[in-house]
Amino acid sequence: MRVTACIACCFLTPVTAHAAAADKVGFVRLVDAVAQGHDKLQLLIDGEAMNPDGYQLGDVTGGIGLKPGAHEITIKRPGVREGITRLSIVADDTITLIPFAEQVPATDDKPAHWAMRILRLRQMEPVAKRSATFVSVSQTPEHEVEIRAPNGIWTTVSVKRLAIARTPILYPEGYVPLRCKSGKLPSIPVGEPGNYVVVLYDDAAGHMQALNLQDYKYLSAS
Repeated sequence: MRVTACIACCFLTPVTAHAAAADKVGFVRLVDAVAQGHDKLQLLIDGEAMNPDGYQLGDVTGGIGLKPGAHEITIKRPGVREGITRLSIVADDTITLIPFAEQVPATDDKPAHWAMRILRLRQMEPVAKRSATFVSVSQTPEHEVEIRAPNGIWTTVSVKRLAIARTPILYPEGYVPLRCKSGKLPSIPVGEPGNYVVVLYDDAAGHMQALNLQDYKYLSAS
């Protein structure tokens, strides 16, 4: 199966795989936000490894084409308990998966450990204008991010953990500035109308980072 991967803050074009040109397919996209553990993250779909070389923190894949219907997704990284989710793929839609790690407290049977969690972003109705969708898998319960308008005015967007926050983008094109309490964030490269997604996540030191990707529909978290 062909996979397209790149470092954070790149926009990606879906790649059709596992299907003939005439077949209808749906897509899965991976955003690696797992800072804990060691070595590379592995993505398996129905038991098949998508990229034997693995993924690094901040990597984003293009769309991985799958036949419509049920599929099992397994995400692994050494030092973190694996995560498994089951998806129902719909033709022509893309599900974005954001794996991240949460610490599980110690019990009588097991010591404290990190476990994989997977946030799923499903597409909703298409957009007719430019918008920004913020989603956070950071351990911080809520982040306040500011986005600037062309007239220089900053608007605050409150982004709660594991939830979606949306705001219009007023720039017709170019780079839309973002900032938070800790300083500047990567600007959103904006061109054609659509939905521009900003994923907030923690690095290995616990500092909040951000990456951008583009989607042509609104997203909802589950």
